[in-house]
Amino acid sequence: MAYTNIDDPSVHFQTALYTGNGGTLAVTNDGNSDLQPDLVWTKKRSDTSHNALVDSSRGATKQIYSNLTAAEETVSGVTAFNTDGFTLGSNGTANGNGGTFVGWQWKANGGTTASNTDGTITTTTQVNSDAGFSIVTWAGGGTGSLGHGLGEVPDMWIVKNRDYAVSWAVGFSDSSILGGTSNYLSLNTTGAIATYNNIWGSSPVNSSVITMAGDRSVNISGDDYVAYFFKAKQGYSKFGKYVGNGSGTADGTFNGPMVYTGFKPAWVLVKRSSYSAGDGWFLYDNKRPRSTSTGNYINNKLSPDSTAAESGNVYDAVDFLSNGFKLRTGRAGSNASGSTYIYMAFAENPFVTSTGVPATAR
Repeated sequence: MAYTNIDDPSVHFQTALYTGNGGTLAVTNDGNSDLQPDLVWTKKRSDTSHNALVDSSRGATKQIYSNLTAAEETVSGVTAFNTDGFTLGSNGTANGNGGTFVGWQWKANGGTTASNTDGTITTTTQVNSDAGFSIVTWAGGGTGSLGHGLGEVPDMWIVKNRDYAVSWAVGFSDSSILGGTSNYLSLNTTGAIATYNNIWGSSPVNSSVITMAGDRSVNISGDDYVAYFFKAKQGYSKFGKYVGNGSGTADGTFNGPMVYTGFKPAWVLVKRSSYSAGDGWFLYDNKRPRSTSTGNYINNKLSPDSTAAESGNVYDAVDFLSNGFKLRTGRAGSNASGSTYIYMAFAENPFVTSTGVPATAR
């Protein structure tokens, strides 16, 4: 049995930490492999600031913000995608002088795009089939189908209107996760599942296309859009849900649910989806320092829906294990009893490599 086809996840995803200088700054990755990123998501850790996303399909300097409804802006943030990292300009959101920052990076196809006519609306796609990731841009055309380029059914996708101030939309192909083709989450809010009539179309997403409704958030005529599509790859990425049990304490009783991913996580994003009052998105990675060196837990979270600085509260901690992650406490944002949570996760190491080498938690 093949455990994974991706023995070195740093080929496709890496996290970089850096200190801003308010001018020109080249950030170089330190993973096992060089990574030329095509999607860079930056966040200031030391103070309040927006989450900024730039990709090589839309072009360097074109920022959108996961915590805002705002349209795309042209600023001197990420100014270049390098062979092993990225270059920043003077924009304070991504490079404020003296601030500490994190940059999460995914590889697509080195900025090389293709026209995709699989659907009724032509898209421009940039695809990394090995890692199950595509960047898709298009001019909205009302309800219609759009090619995503993956050649497989995507598990999860994130959509943003580039021209208009409207919420992000997050969807899953597994209808049991959000409850159907009319349901979605908003990356920029704490809200629970929202509904718009067939926002993801009356036909299920397939290996070639996804159908999107003519709603301003995803596909209205006259507006431009970008979407990020993800397909789970064994030993590298996984997207799904879990149910909290409300159990576990920060002082050593670790009875929260264990979420099996098949790899040692490098990056995990969690969102409570079933509570009407909503809870924020929690984002953890393996690079930002923890408040203690004891154990496996990761407690420095950031939130895609918030400008808040990095928080090291132990009551929001999770354990990163060799084969998944485990909720450490009964905190509502990640482990309320009976609540459903969605997650997306990327690997530091596969649980077992293709040659049979196992991962360890630390």
